[in-house]
Amino acid sequence: MKATISWWDLSRSDQTIDSLRAHLREEGVAPWAQIHGLRLKFWISDRLTNRWGAVMLWESTADLTVPMPPNRATELIGYPPTHRMATDVEAIVEGAHSGRLVDLGLAFEPAGKSP
Repeated sequence: MKATISWWDLSRSDQTIDSLRAHLREEGVAPWAQIHGLRLKFWISDRLTNRWGAVMLWESTADLTVPMPPNRATELIGYPPTHRMATDVEAIVEGAHSGRLVDLGLAFEPAGKSP
């Protein structure tokens, strides 16, 4: 497996964590649901450092050169990721859980519940 990580420092952008979160809620997540070889994508943020990013977990056989959904984060933020990396995944473990993903993240929580 492979993992890719994209991380933006938002200090030079007009976008904020809140505006990017709204984008996810409105349209940003769905295009990724049908990408072959993508096992998992999750978006991350850190208010203390004003950073926004995404982590993707890919099957070993995934062709990362095929067309992907438009990189709306780059378009909205106005510049490419401050840091981008691709790395091998050495091990994966899944913890004990209910079997279905219930918490979809801060972008999908009712207004006023996010930190």
